[in-house]
Amino acid sequence: MNYLYIVMTIVLTVFGQLAIKMQVSKAGALPADAGDKLWFLIKLLLNPWIIAAFAAAFLASVSWMGAMTKFQLSHAYPFMALNFVIVLLLSAWMFNEPLSVTRIAGVALICIGTVVAAQG
Repeated sequence: MNYLYIVMTIVLTVFGQLAIKMQVSKAGALPADAGDKLWFLIKLLLNPWIIAAFAAAFLASVSWMGAMTKFQLSHAYPFMALNFVIVLLLSAWMFNEPLSVTRIAGVALICIGTVVAAQG
């Protein structure tokens, strides 16, 4: 049950990252003009998905605080590397981002490091 705090932190963090990417992609490129740039950012900040992403980040922090009451930081923190794996796979699926051999190798190294760190 204690690991649920870590799982919720990961799920909420990944959701926030994907929601922001989805909405920023829909909004288009950041304008060059300062006034247009400010209006662009205000519209994004008022977007319900962006608000949900910020709420998810807050709830992820709350979940992480719960995890910190149950685990040593050095044990719990390596699990946060799973964010890299999940975001890589979901961004390839949802946004057709390239899934190159280099990226896969990098994530594999992160996974190996996570397993090694979690054993200690």
